[in-house]
Amino acid sequence: MASTEQLVNTLKRELRRNHITYSQVGAHLQLSETSVKRMFAKGQFTLDRLSAICSMVKWDWTDLIDAARNNEKMLDHLSVEQEKEIAEDIELLLVAVSVINGFTFQDLISQYQFSEAQCIRKLARLDKLNLIELLPGNRIRLKISTNFRWNPRGPIQKYFLDVVVHEFFDTSFAGDEEKLIVMNALLTDAAHQQMQQSMDKLASEMSQTMQRESALPLHTKKGNTLVVALRRWKYKPFVQRARD
Repeated sequence: MASTEQLVNTLKRELRRNHITYSQVGAHLQLSETSVKRMFAKGQFTLDRLSAICSMVKWDWTDLIDAARNNEKMLDHLSVEQEKEIAEDIELLLVAVSVINGFTFQDLISQYQFSEAQCIRKLARLDKLNLIELLPGNRIRLKISTNFRWNPRGPIQKYFLDVVVHEFFDTSFAGDEEKLIVMNALLTDAAHQQMQQSMDKLASEMSQTMQRESALPLHTKKGNTLVVALRRWKYKPFVQRARD
């Protein structure tokens, strides 16, 4: 059985992951922020208050205990072998991308042409691959961090570059809900590295925004794909016209 300290630390971590502050917890419990901080510091909660806090992250007692018991490090990436298994099954890839984006079991059933049995089989495979934990009642707990990324040269990214990228760029990017910026610049090595760091921050911002909106109804959100790329590169016809 998980200790009180493990339970409290697990709950604090899940609140942070969902960007829920002590002030928001206080408003939910009708307590001051100071009282909430004291409660967490001492690890002293009434059952009703602990249940109420769990509900803010869509957990119940079972979820909290299981998460504390399985207090493994959240994954930043899968192995190449794990990605390969996902990339070779388009339906498994669909379910994987969907649950990473916050889909519940019912969301998957309502949005895609899966029977309950088919969906459970796909989720069970993702559980085996350590991407999720499939809980009782077909509830889904992600086992990945907010910094999770597909491997830079792994099977998922290769699939995107070989197949998906052509469909993604098959548009004029002139619509209200799409945007393309193409820039060229002469940069030092230091400036180039700084740009890469800025790209990482943008990717993290998108992940954090998705987490903040995770509690909103699915019908209020639309799928978005952000592609951020930078390389030292010269257009071949330009290179051919350069002086030696």
